[in-house]
Amino acid sequence: MSDLLTDDFRAIVLNNTDLLDVRADIEFVKGAFKNTTNLPILSDEERHLVGTEYKKNGNAAAVALAEELIKEEGKQQRVKQWLVYLETHPDALLYCFRGGQRSGIAQAWLKESGRDIVRLKGGYKAFRTFLMDESLRISKEIKTIIIGGYTGSGKTILLNKIKNSIDLEGIANHKGSSFGNNVSIQPSQINFENNLAYELIKFESKKYKEVVIEHESHNIGRAFIPKEVYTNLMDGEMIILERAISERVNVSYDEYVVNAQKDYVAIYGNDGVDKWVEEVSRGLSKIKKRLGDENYTNINMIFTEASNTDDTALKEKMYKEFIKALLEKYYDPMYQFQLEKSIIPVLFKGSEEEIIEFLQKRVS
Repeated sequence: MSDLLTDDFRAIVLNNTDLLDVRADIEFVKGAFKNTTNLPILSDEERHLVGTEYKKNGNAAAVALAEELIKEEGKQQRVKQWLVYLETHPDALLYCFRGGQRSGIAQAWLKESGRDIVRLKGGYKAFRTFLMDESLRISKEIKTIIIGGYTGSGKTILLNKIKNSIDLEGIANHKGSSFGNNVSIQPSQINFENNLAYELIKFESKKYKEVVIEHESHNIGRAFIPKEVYTNLMDGEMIILERAISERVNVSYDEYVVNAQKDYVAIYGNDGVDKWVEEVSRGLSKIKKRLGDENYTNINMIFTEASNTDDTALKEKMYKEFIKALLEKYYDPMYQFQLEKSIIPVLFKGSEEEIIEFLQKRVS
């Protein structure tokens, strides 16, 4: 096997290096890294058979079975796929699970075809370990400013105007509420953790004194921030974004109705709005118990009437009425409770403009 190896994982992150993953599909789906393409050396079934042979009869027997399964025609087909990929990703690095035989064999086959490629020392497992260790270290060492505020305050909008910020909801592909599902799916838990580590490593390289993040729960949709990392990130000072409820209703309407419907239509076409209505109704039913029967019935009725009317102006008015009721009856009391029990010291309160000015003074 070739000795073209690297374990400079930090450079991979900082350079957004392309990666060629030759693990089986089932491994890739569970978790991979940014900028990775999966072109397996063994199919899921082949991997299963080879793994069983390894457990029964050892490494040599497993390798012999793999060669028998792949055969020369299969080998050439795989090499051709890898070469096509490398034409458009010439600096890509290669990995399998532990950086052993699968990536070693793929590297050797490519060399036979006149193409050298560097593989990751220790493979997926070593790179993943590096990312988790760095995520824990950086989250512990970096100073955090936490943006809080009632739902609809525009915290994410504010974050995107601050250069020394990390958007946790963006990494999780979720808006962080009962109605925050994006039409595109969230990353797997492993991919979320890997992507978060990428962002932390990149952020540290920029040498900022502190990172600005949004006040989040331990979970963002189905993505969970690792416990120790979450504890570290929330060990900071809070800035509360203040915005009148009329403005919060408008912000929420734009984000959760107008833009959300556009996203659903882009995916589902003419059925998009109906799909969105179903999703919101499902989200509303999930919080029925906390709302109470009377509030739930009233809010659900407003939403249903808004969804059914063909009068555009009335539809907008009723959707905003629905949002206002939801804020006042559900989100605001919940956030007030969370704020009262929070041990994070409040550093500053103000409007978006006041907060940006305050933070700019700290950065300069």
